[in-house]
Amino acid sequence: MKDVIVIGGGAAGWSAALAATQAGLSVLLLEKLAESGGSSALSGGCLAFAGTDLQAAQGVDDSAGLLLRDLCEVGQHVNDEALVRAYCEAQLATYDWLKAAGVGFSPVIETASGQSVPRVHTVDPADMVRTLRAAAEASGRVEYRPGVAAQALVQDADGRVVGVRPGSGEDLFGARAVIIASGGFARNPDLLERYAPQYAEAVFVAGAGSQGDGLLMAEALGADLRDMAYVKGTFGKHPTDETNDHSLQAVYKGAIAVNQDGRRFVNESISYKLLGDAVMAQPWHTGYQIMDQGIFDTGDDRVRILDFGRRLEEGLFYVADSLEALAARIEIDPDVLVDTVTRYNGYVDAGHDPEFSRTHLVHHHGALRRIETAPFYAYPSTAVVFGTYCGLRIDNAARVLRSDGSAIAGLYAAGEVTGGFHGAAYMTGSALGKAVVFGRLAGMAAAAQ
Repeated sequence: MKDVIVIGGGAAGWSAALAATQAGLSVLLLEKLAESGGSSALSGGCLAFAGTDLQAAQGVDDSAGLLLRDLCEVGQHVNDEALVRAYCEAQLATYDWLKAAGVGFSPVIETASGQSVPRVHTVDPADMVRTLRAAAEASGRVEYRPGVAAQALVQDADGRVVGVRPGSGEDLFGARAVIIASGGFARNPDLLERYAPQYAEAVFVAGAGSQGDGLLMAEALGADLRDMAYVKGTFGKHPTDETNDHSLQAVYKGAIAVNQDGRRFVNESISYKLLGDAVMAQPWHTGYQIMDQGIFDTGDDRVRILDFGRRLEEGLFYVADSLEALAARIEIDPDVLVDTVTRYNGYVDAGHDPEFSRTHLVHHHGALRRIETAPFYAYPSTAVVFGTYCGLRIDNAARVLRSDGSAIAGLYAAGEVTGGFHGAAYMTGSALGKAVVFGRLAGMAAAAQ
């Protein structure tokens, strides 16, 4: 019998395992696939932290309070403020904790969804998971079982979760506490049809293990769910590219989004989850990110969502020396596209966008840019569902809650399997950030029970 069983070997699971071992606990980590990593390893590698040394070195003035405000605004205040506050209070210590474990961060990127100031710290996500795993296993307190799926949670006569029944036919795995870190359900067609039918035509990119197992196991014990109406896709995925799983976020560098009619259809500075909703309502569920050479030159090849150069080399951009020629290439009426860009440039000059009220590049940050310097670029874009960002209701100690607010004794959850944190939309870096922050909090809470 172990002190803690962790279900899932992504960023949340290995963060929970590491925190638990640092508190002196023994851990059994179950990963149903042959390799750990999950959707975390496939992510863009962005984490939202505030008040770090990297920000200070780049002259960025940020705080937990500003992060809290941004997260609540982006979530349209339907997120659980207690969870958001817990994240904001723990995120800086978690950043330092990750560095102490050996995780390396690149410089903070300038613009990203939902930011009032630059705060997205980037990592190689697969390497971060490997680093967390190595640190946990170095304690000698972790038993790692890949290829073993959890089938059901087991309770004692008092309703306390005391173990996991594996699907491998083995006997019950017993423990003092169980932490669910099994990811979302982007690979479960039945759950997607139930909670996100509007994204039936979207592209789906998620870890093969994202079947909703943990959510269903906890729901069977009476766990409450949060934010199930807010499954959303991310704007910016090329609709036919099978090489790059990630979206491209040129709009946050100054591009505009137009539909097949050549007209803007959204305020491009809002969360790319809301942009995903907007593009799914357009003809063919597709739009184009339109930019000029000046905007193209602001790309960042260190960050997957801003690596314009690589996408150009792969032939994914349409390029032309004039807007008229670009319009012809993407089969849009040239007069309409020229008029759209001309009117937008006028809004930039006037400092007022009467069509969609865009005031910044992204959220409250960055001055708008004119689109005027040839050559001009168009990037076809639809929505991609990377994760489900909703799920089990937890409290600020990562305890799984019932609908009446009571905790299911002995049961914790962290990462994508949980709901309540993001609310109606999403800030760049908050999903991977949520995984490591609440993974760590879950491990610490399991030790303190």
